[in-house]
Amino acid sequence: MQKNPTLGHKRLAVAPMMEWTDRHCRSFHRQLSKQAVLYTEMVTTGALLHGDVPRHLDYSSEQHPVVLQLGGSEPADLAKAAALAAQWGYDEIDLNCGCPSERVQRGAFGACLMAEPQLVADCVRAMRAACDLPISVKHRLGLDHMDASLHQKDYQFALDFMMAVADAGAHQVTIHARNAILKGLSPKENRSKPPLHYAVAAQLRLDLQKQFPNVAVLLNGGLENNDQIAGHWHDFDGFMVGRAAYHFPAMLLGWDDLLETNGEAAGYLFSESEWHRVQIGLVHQVWRWFDECQSKGKLFYIGAFTRHILGLAHGRAGSRYWRQRLSDHHALAKVQSKAAIADFFLEASLELGDWAAFEMDTASAENS
Repeated sequence: MQKNPTLGHKRLAVAPMMEWTDRHCRSFHRQLSKQAVLYTEMVTTGALLHGDVPRHLDYSSEQHPVVLQLGGSEPADLAKAAALAAQWGYDEIDLNCGCPSERVQRGAFGACLMAEPQLVADCVRAMRAACDLPISVKHRLGLDHMDASLHQKDYQFALDFMMAVADAGAHQVTIHARNAILKGLSPKENRSKPPLHYAVAAQLRLDLQKQFPNVAVLLNGGLENNDQIAGHWHDFDGFMVGRAAYHFPAMLLGWDDLLETNGEAAGYLFSESEWHRVQIGLVHQVWRWFDECQSKGKLFYIGAFTRHILGLAHGRAGSRYWRQRLSDHHALAKVQSKAAIADFFLEASLELGDWAAFEMDTASAENS
């Protein structure tokens, strides 16, 4: 029997984002929240079955709970990919039925799969048969010019899709509460132009759980801060935040308290001591990556990490200079020792003033 890890408590998750939520980004986000659920970038079945599996699936152990998001539409291929996810120790698998890009459509997966609920159900069943991991589905509110807020048939389209994947054994669905416009809008425009319908998503949850009370429903789309999440707290089983979490990652510092107070504590304090804790954690994180590169003969470049933390000092005096330091490719390329890694983070922090300085035992770095 496959368990539902979501049932009975709320869930806060960082959305899967192509070229952003890689292993380094996820390790950084884990520094900010112990309880956040972290998702990989979408990985296609073709990339796993015919490509470099370690490059796509390797990650560090502190990232748990971590979910592998898959892109694909062939049940047999998804089953093989699901078995690989289990072998690599992922906690869950999510199927992408929400991406509207033309490249994804050409591969016959992503948002266009909403028009084929029985195929998606077959995909879910195949993955469940191949492993013991919980399976979830991320999807849109509808396609093209449907309007589930005005037309019952469009509402029923979304509900039928959710019912089909729930009946197939999905433990969770995540509703991006906008339509996917398959022709005429870019992926970027699809993230902002179609209107949001949170009330419709909340009603879909109620109607789905009349028949499938054990299936969790998460809200995604347009969520920009913790106050907004708290305002919808009791309408959903959890929330998935994408670009706001990436560009303003300090919001994750409030997530554990938000979960532990059942939505009551939406604020957070990014104190001097908290800054020091995070910076020291980042140094240790990069040290581990440096050691891995050394042992495996891989190229080390600290910019693979620093590109993900540029928004951490948002709103602080000196943050522009801090970002410039973290983006200086000439300086980044020179960081090729563990002592240099610690010095780099310390010098960057000093751009924010004396309060941001932290102490590190750099003398013992090479022996750590």
